[in-house]
Order: sequence, then structure tokens, then C-alpha cells
Amino acid sequence: MAITRRQRQVLDFIQSFVQTNGYSPSFEEIGGGLGLSSLATVHKHITNLEHKGMLRRDYNRSRSIDLIPPKKSRGADMLPLLGRIAAGRPIEQVAQPETISLTDFTRSREVFVLQVTGDSMQDEHIVNGDYVLVERMNTARDGEIVVALVNQSETTLKRFYRDGDRVRLQPSNAAMQPIVVPAASVEIQGRVVGILRKY
Repeated sequence: MAITRRQRQVLDFIQSFVQTNGYSPSFEEIGGGLGLSSLATVHKHITNLEHKGMLRRDYNRSRSIDLIPPKKSRGADMLPLLGRIAAGRPIEQVAQPETISLTDFTRSREVFVLQVTGDSMQDEHIVNGDYVLVERMNTARDGEIVVALVNQSETTLKRFYRDGDRVRLQPSNAAMQPIVVPAASVEIQGRVVGILRKY
């Protein structure tokens, strides 16, 4: 079910608070953490999220906000894994009843999907029309493929390298030049953890 941007912020705050403290936040702590001065506004967001099945409350105890894990349809995120296929010499095929899930790639990480446009990463076998699975994070190690926001205006998919007080965003296409900018003008939004492709 769709939720608003502010409701997503409330959910994210509660999740982060619980992970840090081991218990759920009070309405006052939610309001303070999100800059909401009105407890009625906090109550409204919590009530709406409860009606949407995102969390539940026990009205007989304090700090009683419990997040409800999203329901997952087996058919939506599970695919049958029938074995291995040779891309070199043929191998004997034996069917093995297994499944593969998107969670095998994402684990418990916060992952979003972007569709690729352009050919700047073609030598990494990431081409126009592919979908990249991106783990949301704001830091990166040298050599990682990242989603970078440059000058608060443009996002790009490149390999990330630090060079003193500058950053080099390196395409994987010999016909293209790297983007070299001051480190302060680059914001990392995530790193690539997988690729999906349709034929």
C-alpha cells in the first residue's frame, strides 16, 4: 500500500530508533527527531500507518509501536532455480528443486532499483535498459560502482575513486572521459549490488 513521503520518514525514524535503542520511541521522540512540534501530527501519521498495516500499537503499554514486516508473496520474489547452465563446454543437466529469491541478493539491506540509460558502463556489462540493484548508503570504497549525485543536480552511475580533495567518477567505456570534481560536490546515494536484465 502506498504511503506518503512523511509517513516513510516516520517509519524510517522508528526503525532506526529501535535498532539503536532496542525499544520503540515515544510520540515526543518521534516529533523531536523529525522536527514536528505537534504531537497531534505525530499521532495522525502513526494512526494512518497503523491503518495501512505498517505498524501496530498495544494501547495497554507505553512505547508500544511495533513495525510489521511487509508481506511477501512467494510468487512475487521467488523463482525456481533448476540447476546450472554451461556458458563454456556443455555439462550434464540434472534438475534440482531449489528456489532463488531477490532477498538472496539484497539480504537485510535497504535496496532500490534504477533503470540504466546510456552506455557509460558497458565494459562492466551494464548496458542501456538494464536494472541495477542499489544498496542505499552514503559512503563508498575506491573502485565500487556507485550512484552519485553531482552538484546537487545530476545523478550518474560510475566507479568511484578518491583523489585527495577531488573525486573521479570513472566510466567503463573507453570512448568516455571520467568526471573529476571536488569531493564536496559529490553525494553518494548507493552502491550497485546486482543487475537485472530483460530480453
